[in-house]
Amino acid sequence: MNKKAIIAMSGGVDSGVAAYLTKKRGFECIGATMKLYHNEDIGLSRERTCCSLEDVEDAKSVAYKIGIPHYVFNFSDLFREKVMDRFVAAYENGATPNPCIDCNRFLKFDKLYRRARELDCDYVVTGHYARIEKNGASGRYLLKKAVDTAKDQSYVLYAMTQEQLSHTLFPLGEYRKAQVREIAAQQAFQNAKKHDSQDICFVPNGRYAEFIEGYTGKRYPPGDFVDEDGHVLGRHGGVIRYTVGQRRGLGVSAAAPLYVTKIDPAKNTVTLGGSDALYSRSLIAADLNLIAVEQIERPMRVKAKIRYRQSEQWATVTQIDTDTAGVLFDEPQRAITKGQAVVFYDGDVVVGGGTIQ
Repeated sequence: MNKKAIIAMSGGVDSGVAAYLTKKRGFECIGATMKLYHNEDIGLSRERTCCSLEDVEDAKSVAYKIGIPHYVFNFSDLFREKVMDRFVAAYENGATPNPCIDCNRFLKFDKLYRRARELDCDYVVTGHYARIEKNGASGRYLLKKAVDTAKDQSYVLYAMTQEQLSHTLFPLGEYRKAQVREIAAQQAFQNAKKHDSQDICFVPNGRYAEFIEGYTGKRYPPGDFVDEDGHVLGRHGGVIRYTVGQRRGLGVSAAAPLYVTKIDPAKNTVTLGGSDALYSRSLIAADLNLIAVEQIERPMRVKAKIRYRQSEQWATVTQIDTDTAGVLFDEPQRAITKGQAVVFYDGDVVVGGGTIQ
């Protein structure tokens, strides 16, 4: 009997080709598009989001063309709780979140995974650019970088568990993006030339503060810009409008460029400083998830990165307890930001990661 797989189909070219490749390998496939929110409910247009009617139709078209059933699952309540609410709470607490990590963690590889098991599917398949291998010596499943390092998405997948990795397939991990588009064109998929989404799906215009105010119905009060010594430099427009490292839109005149170095929601202050004040060698990460090892028994040399688009940097990671790790970089890093993920690599293998505190 063929293995069964549920394919997370966003309507984009990557998930469409992932579905095609899985069907080609002989799996019995079910296409599934997750309805994560209602665009109109939060004032968004249909363009450039992962949940528009157009995207559902693109996914359905690919499913029809390759001969697999397609369903739309309404996960909007869970998405609101686990992604949008957490996104808002992070900004309210002076952090800068990565909602794509939460979506993968709570939706694709938890809720969809559980739905897959209910449907007697053996695997969840997505269009992520990453690879999964089983280490014969340790018996652990490994998350590895994609062959196409420019498209690698292992950073946003670091929260996956051993059980999830053992029941997940990433068919695109061995392909380059150009090859994926070529396959889509060869199969005459209507989304073969569709642009990749560059934005957070529920904030496609990139105006986070505007979204947060509309979502919560709140207005976040102005407060003081201060320097490192607490001297008032001017007035800010509400803490949700700022992130560590930000320079633009401050509206404060100074002899040298100023950057956001700290956000204190309790005091309603935003601290500004020079570029030098942004650099630090150390951080603490909580909500730790380890993949390549069960625990870090002694200080481990790794390469780590503190944001999705950053290149990896040499560091030493020390596990403090089951949930927490300390990271000491060889060289100072710019704008280590509360709420972002730090992910540890050993070559092309993801050791694990956590949320910067």
